[in-house]
Formats: sequence, structure tokens, C-alpha cells
Amino acid sequence: MNPHINIVLADDHQLIRDGIRSLLEDVEGLEVVGEAADGVEALERVRVSQPDLLIVDIRMPRKTGIETVRELEQVAPNTRALVLSMHDSEDYVLESVEAGAYGYILKGAGKDEFLKAIRQIHQGEKYFSADISKIIVNKYLEKVQQTGTTPPVQPHNPGSLEANPEPLYLTKRELQILKLVINGLSNKEIADQLDKKVRTVEAHRHNFMKKLGAKNLMELSQKARELKLI
Repeated sequence: MNPHINIVLADDHQLIRDGIRSLLEDVEGLEVVGEAADGVEALERVRVSQPDLLIVDIRMPRKTGIETVRELEQVAPNTRALVLSMHDSEDYVLESVEAGAYGYILKGAGKDEFLKAIRQIHQGEKYFSADISKIIVNKYLEKVQQTGTTPPVQPHNPGSLEANPEPLYLTKRELQILKLVINGLSNKEIADQLDKKVRTVEAHRHNFMKKLGAKNLMELSQKARELKLI
């Protein structure tokens, strides 16, 4: 007999939520106990229902899926997150993993893989589709092989970075974008230079401000230098 798994769905497209709900409700043991159209609403639904699993999209209004996953433990420590996205961007994948996602699969995945991911995560295991696993493994190998890998950085003056008491982890690409942001380039200029989407750069800029507790570019630059990131 399959275990009972309570699920909250978070996606800003009603049609997609309807499709996922319809698929899940045909499966014994799976129950959708809440839906959300953005990250803020998702966290509230999770706080109220305390589900076993949150299935969340990456790009949503008010709070992105990555931000939602990062804050999930604060409102529901026993709820695990599965990212279901159409994006196979390395940045999105790695940031989701660093935020604490238990799994990441693409919206083009088949029903069997989707259900396998749900059940495996419910059992406490991680699940990443083949293409996503390849990105994670390649990044790990890159860090092992490169002597210039950035280790976790502890603030030299914790009192000046109260909003960021945890060690700061930045990937090689994040460091590259951070330097361009501090150099005053616009989101579009950075996106064009790195062949990225503007919204991807916007998300990075927002995350830098949040991670370093900075309110403006001047503070971001100062705190990045305190942490010897640039």
C-alpha cells in the first residue's frame, strides 16, 4: 500500500496547477492539500497545512521558487521541496540545491519519473533527473579540479553583517556576476555580456543584496570587499 503524501502546489499558471492536481489525484496515496500562485502564498499554505511535500516552480511573482525553498524550513521544517521547472539553467539548478531543494525535475518529464521523484523525496532521499544530475556532478568535478574554488567565507566582522550570519557560498558564475554588478553594469548589460536572460541577472542581483544584507550598490560593494569576494 502506498504511503499517504500531502502536497502543496506552487506555480503562477493556473492551467499547470490544474494539470498537476489532476495527475496526482488519480494516484492512490497522493493528496493536494493546497495551491499557491506565488512564493509568498506558497509559504503561507505550507505554514497552515504542514504538508509532506512542496512542489514549486522557479519563476513566480513576489517570491521566486528558490527564495521560497530557502525559507521553507522556517515555516515547515518537515516539509521537503521538489522543484518542477521548465528551466535547465545551471544557475537555477545549483541555487535550488544550495537553497535546500530535495529534488529538481523538468516539466517535460514523464508521469512515471514525476511520481518516482515524489515518492523518493518523501522517503528522505534526493531526486534529480538525468540532465539535472549531470549539471550537479559537473559542478562538483569542476570544484574538485580547480584550485581557485571559492570556499565558504565567514565574515571578518560579524556585527556588520547581522543579516548574513551563515557562511556565504558563491559559485564561480555568481562571483563573476557580482563583480559586474559592483562595477555598475546594468542587468541588461550583464545579461548580454554573459549570454544570460535579464531575469536571471535580476534574480542574482536580488540574492546578492539579501545574502549580504545590503540596501544599495554602495553597501553591496563595501560588504563584498569585507568578505574579500572582490
